[in-house]
Amino acid sequence: MSTTFDGNGAIEVSRGERAVIAVPELPREGVRRSADARVEEAQGLAEAIGIKVVAAKSFRVRTVRPATLLGKGQVEEIAEAAKEHHAGLLIVDAALTPIQQKNLEEESGTKVIDRTGLILEIFGERAATAEGRLQVELAHLDYQAGRLVRSWTHLERQRGGFGFLGGPGETQIEADRRMIRDRMAKIRRELEQVKRTRSLHRDRRQRAPWPVIALVGYTNAGKSTLFNRLTGEAVFAENLLFATLDPTMRDIRLPGFDKVIVSDTVGFVSDLPTELIAAFRATLEEVASADLLIHLRNMAHPDSEAQREDVDDVLTSLGLAEEGAPPRIEAWNKVDLLNGEERDRLFEEAKRRDDVVPISAATGEGLDALRELMAERLRSGEQVHLIRVSATDGSKIAWLHSRGEVLEQTMDDEEVQLSVRLSPDNWARFQAMESA
Repeated sequence: MSTTFDGNGAIEVSRGERAVIAVPELPREGVRRSADARVEEAQGLAEAIGIKVVAAKSFRVRTVRPATLLGKGQVEEIAEAAKEHHAGLLIVDAALTPIQQKNLEEESGTKVIDRTGLILEIFGERAATAEGRLQVELAHLDYQAGRLVRSWTHLERQRGGFGFLGGPGETQIEADRRMIRDRMAKIRRELEQVKRTRSLHRDRRQRAPWPVIALVGYTNAGKSTLFNRLTGEAVFAENLLFATLDPTMRDIRLPGFDKVIVSDTVGFVSDLPTELIAAFRATLEEVASADLLIHLRNMAHPDSEAQREDVDDVLTSLGLAEEGAPPRIEAWNKVDLLNGEERDRLFEEAKRRDDVVPISAATGEGLDALRELMAERLRSGEQVHLIRVSATDGSKIAWLHSRGEVLEQTMDDEEVQLSVRLSPDNWARFQAMESA
């Protein structure tokens, strides 16, 4: 099991540890997400790494306390619950400052971890590739850098002596910070190399005869289940938050397309730590280079609309809400879990839109309609181009046949003239092939 903090003052989160969860309802949050759904999600996050949740409750916070975030009576209630249930860990479903974390530990008599630390724990356990582990370590180090002071408070009393020097505690903190900065710089260099390699692979794919579709969505929306349905693969797909961390790519067939690449990506979540968004930017750039995005939504979830907004926020932060971004369609998943009235209402709403398909990745319902819509969107904006290719260049002729609709083909001396209907992306790819 990974640890939340390395070195002195480390907090270790052990599999099977008993935990109390506190979900603060802060003034700025309004009514976007229900308290019950937030409690359920926080439990899911904890259980994703084997923590045993013995008590969970939301707390209305009218005034944020700089020292503890929560009010005095609320902290006392949490401490009592931890004592009653023999819990050694308090999970606070919000971002805590280092001093709030330290004070809550003293008041509750437990170890304390906030939402950011918990998500980092999950990512640390899920990372399977060398790149994923580097990204998680970078995010961990970024998170730790602002919390070093709490690890060395026991040395504060030792300051003094030489007027121009800080005490041993301050010296150790600076040494630790320097070590963290150096390690972060090294990881960033390695990830930059990964980014360059990915860019080369993307350039190669741009010249290759296959469009790319990326699956995006809130964590546990069913992306891996849909991925398995579409590809016939068996990637890890369980009812766990962040079951998929490292992206997986496979090819499928669609109507009119011999080969399309489908990419299963990391799930998004509300209040995704900024450290993680920054660390995983290289991976998420795969989404930006896709020809089509499938936003998979869990329509059986009570906060489905809030989850949609959270995914939109992350995509916007990646520049994927601007002109020139890949087209996007929504797959409204888990319709098999809806009752008759809810289901009828959802299908009626879907009929009024041209960018939505109701589906069940679990049962296969609606997948043929989804395949048709994906193929239609990949062909959108197609134009007819008159192209002349050397008769000996069989690979380009085959490319045009596989990626476009050849309306006419004639032979003229040593050249083949083709009238081909191509999408803007495929026309750009062909032009890149010509100039390469």
